Amino acid sequence: MNALSVRDLTKIYPQFTLDKISFCAKEGHIVGLIGRNGAGKSTVIKGILRLISASGEIKIFGRDASRHEYEVKQIMGYAGGGFRYYPFKTLFRVRKAYARFYPLWDQIKYENYLLRFGISEKKRVRDLSEGMKVKFSVALALSHGAKLLIMDEPTSGLDPLSREEFCDILLNLVREERITVLFSTHITSDLLRTADDIVYLSRGKMLANAPLRELLSSYSLAHFSSADQALKTKVIGLKPVKDGFEGLIPRKEPVPDDVSVTDADIDSIMIHLERENCRAESD
Repeated sequence: MNALSVRDLTKIYPQFTLDKISFCAKEGHIVGLIGRNGAGKSTVIKGILRLISASGEIKIFGRDASRHEYEVKQIMGYAGGGFRYYPFKTLFRVRKAYARFYPLWDQIKYENYLLRFGISEKKRVRDLSEGMKVKFSVALALSHGAKLLIMDEPTSGLDPLSREEFCDILLNLVREERITVLFSTHITSDLLRTADDIVYLSRGKMLANAPLRELLSSYSLAHFSSADQALKTKVIGLKPVKDGFEGLIPRKEPVPDDVSVTDADIDSIMIHLERENCRAESD
């Protein structure tokens, strides 16, 4: 079953258009929403949460989000990159204000999350580290019965150890509670640790929507000694590098013997697909 279904999500601003974005998040999956700054990741998330007026269809566990907004928001949770609200309030006060909006608030579950994350409600928001703010956001988001967790750049600003801990928490939540997660990020190592599926946006359009393993296995990174050598292949996003040129080649395409080929990682796929998309739009 799909926990989240997005169909033709569109939002038009004077200088930017989110153009008919469609994808699904299967129940129990972690979906990474990627793209450079300004690609439309936050706009997609705001559209799903109905924080902006956008056209298209959003379904949460089969329910239309526009017709059943109250019901679907009870089974959705949101956490951003750190908790920046009410910096001088204690976590106790923040929780009291937050919980009143959710009839199914589970205080025991919430307290178990705090114990698990090592968080005390006596602390003020401003006294929390960035990692603790993310954990507190997750505790709030999941203590009212949410089965879909949406996160916008949750690991931005975290050190490598805190990011690793966050990834472990995310994986455990999915395995133990079958939570579905959609999170935007530009930190590709987090994707490799956690994501089942990838949705890749560029300039408001979707360039890729596939399982992570399928995406990684779709391309090779080819190294060319000259541009003329590259033109003999179906190279994607050709760019100059220190010792020649490089670009993506679909795995199904034949590669000349004199071309060096390595596995493509998420970074190289993003870089070359983005470059190809920019070239195509400028033609």
